Amino acid sequence: MTDKETKDLEQNTEDTSNDAQTMEAALEQVQEVNTGDVVTGEVLSIQDDKQVIVGVLGSGVEGVVPRNELSATPFEHITDIINEGDELELVVIKPNKDKENGSFLFSRKRLEAKKIWDKIQEKFDKNETVTGPVKEVVKGGLVVDLGVRGFVPASMVANYYVDDFSTYKGKELEFQIVEIEPSENRLILSRKELAAKEQAKKRDEFLASIHEGDVIEGKVARLTNFGAFIDLGDVDGLVHISQIAHHHVNSPADELEIGQTVKVKVLSVDQEKGRVSLSIKDTLPGPWDDIEDKIHVDDVLDGKVKRLTSFGAFVEVLPGVEGLVHISQISHEHIATPHEKLSEGQDIKVKVLDINPDDQRLSLSIKALEDKPEEPAASKAPKVKRDTQKKVEQASDDESGFTLGDLLGSQLSDFKSED
Repeated sequence: MTDKETKDLEQNTEDTSNDAQTMEAALEQVQEVNTGDVVTGEVLSIQDDKQVIVGVLGSGVEGVVPRNELSATPFEHITDIINEGDELELVVIKPNKDKENGSFLFSRKRLEAKKIWDKIQEKFDKNETVTGPVKEVVKGGLVVDLGVRGFVPASMVANYYVDDFSTYKGKELEFQIVEIEPSENRLILSRKELAAKEQAKKRDEFLASIHEGDVIEGKVARLTNFGAFIDLGDVDGLVHISQIAHHHVNSPADELEIGQTVKVKVLSVDQEKGRVSLSIKDTLPGPWDDIEDKIHVDDVLDGKVKRLTSFGAFVEVLPGVEGLVHISQISHEHIATPHEKLSEGQDIKVKVLDINPDDQRLSLSIKALEDKPEEPAASKAPKVKRDTQKKVEQASDDESGFTLGDLLGSQLSDFKSED
């Protein structure tokens, strides 16, 4: 063997050794792919908007990502979120039985979900809240989309009873994390405490914005035997039964219906206790407004006896309008007490003697509608002078609002004094 041949042989041996080392180094660099591994794949093609063919970088391994494993968020077309040539971080689900599209099935969505679970877990550990849209309303509560499925039980939706949850659908809301278990895809959320805080804040802001004397609108929320609760938006106010109407109200249900829109006047605001006292009747025309257009002297009216006193009877002739039938105007006969002729609740007819709209006083008579019986001559009693009667009539007003003269009436007219 010549020196040249020996040299060529040594060169070939060296080249073969180098090639073997290069191949061994290349094999060492090839990534082995196993189920559960996180790999980087390049999008090779998109097939009929149904799946994506990817090649795992550094491995020579190909596989498929089904459409439903592409993203945790909704999309219409695959090209809306990825395109050929994009590099995706994927997790290996399992070997692919259909070798035509590669050796493995991959998921991008599950990897995204894992990252989302990790973030939610971190917030849970720090006692922080999460925010997301209500995706759907189900029988037991609400389903929330946080990238992963969250569930709000019906009892945790609000701090009060909710009959219809449909208004929550599509709303972006804040939630507290009650329970989290990623391995079981279990995420329980609550809005109850947050809703209570939000309500308290809105209530305080609303109470600070209204003042005594304001007239506002609300809806009848609840009826009780003592009044009506009016929903003002951020707080309920109470209309006591005495403030519903100018006339006497036996039951709030006789005057109002749940859901009815009403105007109310603010009587008082207690910010500390969160209470608002309201009146409906103060927004309505008063029963004495334009009374002289409704009632005239000498009118004969139907009325109902509302109260009996020692000096007469108060008779309601219009809703909220009462007049006094003085004891002297009840009967032509002498009576010691109105109870001898009248009873509370009795329907009677009365004649209008006098109207005083400024003092809201109405003088009425029953006996003026009856024929006066003839008086025996021997029974005529002495009478006091007219000037004496005038002095009595000028006495101070009784608590009823009528003067002493009003209350004594014609009792004095039967007396005369000897000149």
